[in-house]
Amino acid sequence: MDGDSLSSAARPVPKEDFLLGDWLVQPSLNLVSRDGVSTRLEPKVMQVLVCLADHAGEVISKEQLIARVWSDTFVADQVLTHAIWQLRQVFGDDPKHPLFIETIPKSGYRLTATVRTSAAEAGQETIAISAPQRKRPWVKYALASAVVLIVAAAITSYLHLHRPPVLTEKDTFLLADFNNSTGDPVFDGTLRQGLAVQLQQSPFLSLVLDEQVQQTLRMMKQPPDAKLTPEIAREVCQRTGGAIVLDGSISQFGTQYNLILKAENCLNGEFVASTEAQATDKNHVLEALEKASSAMRRKLGESSATVQKFDVPLVRATTPSLDALRSYSLGLKQLNAGDNTDAIALIQQAIRFDPIFALAYDTLGGCQWNLGEYAAASENLRKAFGLRAGVNERERFSIESHYYDLVPGDLEKGIQIYELWAQTFPRDFAPRNDVAIDYLWLGQYDKALAELREAVRLCPECGLSRGNLVSTYIDLNRPEEARAALLDAKGKVCDMCAALDGYGIAFLQNDRQEMERQATLAVEHPDWEYRSAAIQSDTAAYSGQLEKARVLSRRAIAAAERRERKETAATYQAVMALKEALFGNKEEARQQASAALRLSSGRAVQYGAALALASAGETVRAQALADDLAKRFPEDTIVRFNYLPTLRGQLALSRDDAPKAIETLEAAAPYELGDIGIGTLFPIYFRGFAYLAARRGSEAAAEFRRILDRPGIVSNSPIGPLARLQMARAYVLQGDTAKARAAYLDFLTLWKDADPNVPILKQAKAEYARLH
Repeated sequence: MDGDSLSSAARPVPKEDFLLGDWLVQPSLNLVSRDGVSTRLEPKVMQVLVCLADHAGEVISKEQLIARVWSDTFVADQVLTHAIWQLRQVFGDDPKHPLFIETIPKSGYRLTATVRTSAAEAGQETIAISAPQRKRPWVKYALASAVVLIVAAAITSYLHLHRPPVLTEKDTFLLADFNNSTGDPVFDGTLRQGLAVQLQQSPFLSLVLDEQVQQTLRMMKQPPDAKLTPEIAREVCQRTGGAIVLDGSISQFGTQYNLILKAENCLNGEFVASTEAQATDKNHVLEALEKASSAMRRKLGESSATVQKFDVPLVRATTPSLDALRSYSLGLKQLNAGDNTDAIALIQQAIRFDPIFALAYDTLGGCQWNLGEYAAASENLRKAFGLRAGVNERERFSIESHYYDLVPGDLEKGIQIYELWAQTFPRDFAPRNDVAIDYLWLGQYDKALAELREAVRLCPECGLSRGNLVSTYIDLNRPEEARAALLDAKGKVCDMCAALDGYGIAFLQNDRQEMERQATLAVEHPDWEYRSAAIQSDTAAYSGQLEKARVLSRRAIAAAERRERKETAATYQAVMALKEALFGNKEEARQQASAALRLSSGRAVQYGAALALASAGETVRAQALADDLAKRFPEDTIVRFNYLPTLRGQLALSRDDAPKAIETLEAAAPYELGDIGIGTLFPIYFRGFAYLAARRGSEAAAEFRRILDRPGIVSNSPIGPLARLQMARAYVLQGDTAKARAAYLDFLTLWKDADPNVPILKQAKAEYARLH
């Protein structure tokens, strides 16, 4: 058979419907259908199929097919190859084991499926009923045929609906980088990020996270930002226990773009599934990616019901701007590498491209919160919340939970959203990790521990959850388990985080040499200088070495300001103001508090400065700051049940109203054990102080004992040693001189190297002397 004979008009392309295997082909509509699901083909692709069907079982060369279908124009062989590929995708045909279209090397193609024309079958039926005596038997045959067809259709439908899914609920898959043959760099990384957002809508699918990918690349001696070529992606997939690799490609033909997604088995490289979509121009590429993603979700085993329910268009869930999505994807790479600063710059660039990019505002706010820039973070999280209407379900959970946690500070509302998030997306580690932080803030450490263990199980390579797990073991005063968890996290958490946790463990075990080693590690992290100085300042103050603490605090503040961490610097200044106030240096406390407030009006800074001012006798100003906190943060759980009761309790003590102070501080009882950073366990400390003022020694001793029984939460806070001194005073009130002497001696031993001119140390020495 030559090209001329095939392209002649002797056998015109049929326009009537026909059956191809169990598929109904409707050339006039360019549709193919099975099991009630229809797929529309491009006209030329349908013509290729009809041509093959018209010569079923015969080998047709590429030249003959091109001459028949594209007789009016010149096209390259790859256009035909692409059309054949499209047909195979529609029919789910494996080119290695074809059931529909067979490639004959160096010859062409052959249609191997059975072709039945409805017209021919109708003709046979007409002959059969032409004689009256055949009528009843025909009716019986028609009914029998209908039953057979119904049963066959039911079996086919059952097998289709109940065939084993490609992925199970325990499998994970890896996204490789797209092969971009267009030459346009805007697609580099962008399409992979867009595809990730689309696929992560699914409660069924579980993606190997970029943090896991980077950790694995390091173990492979590859740079963490190495391009995930099919070969590298397959090895990463195997090492992370993934089931399949999903890679994509984008090509351009004139103004049209073609996207192909292909899934392969991680272990053996066997073809699993593929989808394809076209975009008429560059502005519609993301829409095409969305269509290909939805089709791939079904082919990987997800039910049509969940695909339909969780399938927000990509341009709504993220952005219609390719430039914005590219900047955002580059920012996420920096964030996953532990660099919040560079991530912020890139995500801000994404927002400049698209000022209503909700997901970018949410991520930007998270980065700023991680750096202690709480005011800026709150502003961006508020913007994300206001723009959340168009995002997908998973991103909505993220935006709303972060907003309620960090802007109004309604932790109970945040926990409700995290719980719903975890129920809807049971394979997602993020809600487990984030709700654990809420539980830590509320002092519910066992709940936090359980959630973090589950987060680590869901994402063993995620350093964030592992680092939080280590910190929780420290809070629970379980240093050996913390050390083991830190060892397990090696290479997964950032060096600075590992050093800070290592320091915390060493402090619990009173290992001064190890504390010194951790604090002076040459950590290559831009924020290490001020973090290291700040933690050493706290430890110096814990030992009563106030002048050393001041020097280190000034160093931390200056380093934070050099890094443009204004709110972080303000927080350190507020913490120093509290140290001065607790140690009896009222004037220094006022100066430090004023300096902190000049830098920031963030809630933690304002609370710390106000409490320092209240303790230093500046009650009018402290009262104004307390009232402002109540007005600005009426829903904030920590402000309502920690900051304000503590502030108002101290203000009552300044007025010599101990009963009112005790009553006010009771409001903090539900959450007063929370690890909230600045002011942790202060409600308990000031309640004990109020009981001392009321001369109720046994109640005071019980409060200070609660502090001493929680060394992991107290850590190197100054109330650790001061609780020992206040305990001694409580024993004096009880008339128990022996216990009082022991408690004073405990404090004085801890402060044996303290600066001699610290006011509270002078008082303690005088009180101890009077006991003798």
